[in-house]
Amino acid sequence: MITLGNVSRLLAGIVAIATVFGALLADFLIPAGAAQHLRNDAWPPHAKFHDAQYIVMSLLLGVIALILLVRRGGDRFPTLGSACAILAVPWLALLGALLFPGTAIQDPEFDNPSPLGLHPQVLLSLTLLALLLAAVLLTARKQPGTARSGFGE
Repeated sequence: MITLGNVSRLLAGIVAIATVFGALLADFLIPAGAAQHLRNDAWPPHAKFHDAQYIVMSLLLGVIALILLVRRGGDRFPTLGSACAILAVPWLALLGALLFPGTAIQDPEFDNPSPLGLHPQVLLSLTLLALLLAAVLLTARKQPGTARSGFGE
């Protein structure tokens, strides 16, 4: 039977899988992306270190969220809300990094396609954050009163 809780879990699970594998694939394994990141000879070792740190952080946060989602009660608001908050961290961090002086979403020598006028990483971040918001709202709707009382109750 399809329930709001199952749909919420599915939405969050999609984001969790993207979080576990996204940065690893895009920044290290897929040649076109890796050439702009960890396999970019123009990047100093310390910049590569921080990208590798982001990859490992994203993987770990995704795994933690998946564990919360698959365990019993993973469709309940406090658990699902916690998983969604954990999953939002790397995607919000990607957007927040744009606010720091001297940062750019890509190096000038690369030209990435811009669907909807947004850099693909920004579009992906906004899409995944929208899925997380939908998951939380569906779960809160399923359990009246939880949205008012907060995650910990």
